[in-house]
Amino acid sequence: MTNQFLWVIFPYVCIAVFIVGHIFRYRHDQFGWTAKSSEFIEKKQLMIGSLLFHVGIIPVILGHVAGLGIPKEWTRAIGISDHMYHMGAVWGGGFFGVVTLAGMFILTARRFSNKNVRKLSSTSDLIVNSLLLFIVFIGVYSSLVTNNVNPGFDYRDSISVWFRSLLIFRPDAGYMASVPLPFKMHILSGFLIFAMWPFTRLVHVWSVPLNYAGRSYILYRRSPAKATRR
Repeated sequence: MTNQFLWVIFPYVCIAVFIVGHIFRYRHDQFGWTAKSSEFIEKKQLMIGSLLFHVGIIPVILGHVAGLGIPKEWTRAIGISDHMYHMGAVWGGGFFGVVTLAGMFILTARRFSNKNVRKLSSTSDLIVNSLLLFIVFIGVYSSLVTNNVNPGFDYRDSISVWFRSLLIFRPDAGYMASVPLPFKMHILSGFLIFAMWPFTRLVHVWSVPLNYAGRSYILYRRSPAKATRR
């Protein structure tokens, strides 16, 4: 029953909340659809952390998409052996994972340690930063440590097959039974951040700067001093 909840019910609930939550927020809270930048408070750490995070996260996401979505039979068919794929996934993915982790650590430390940045941050900002840091850390740990401690484990025979079974609405929790704990923690925390996504500043990921050019409204904020004089 626990396996069924963790690997069938929980993922579908998180995906549903992700979709419905975005629709609801876009319709009812477009004014809050913002990254709430704190660049004007502190710029150096933000620039370094953001650069490292974005340089690392794009290859990491592409690696996840390929690893989860492409069956090993397909990679074998184009001449990529299992060993070659494994080395690329572990060390290539591990490298970009470490870069992402370094960036996320800087951004999280900045948000917690800089008094002015923390004052600007909401509770959800702090939770999201902490959770993202954990997700990236446990992902790097799984890639560089767990894979080496469990040399016989191949996530493409378990996690990938389970994930694809979710996509075709034929979920099979049995594939996750023998998966090492760090991988399970990485997956569950990943689904959790998807469920939280629509209700945090992460929604700004879907915004394109060009959208602002077509807006028919401009917001002006009157300072208290000027408002009093009027």
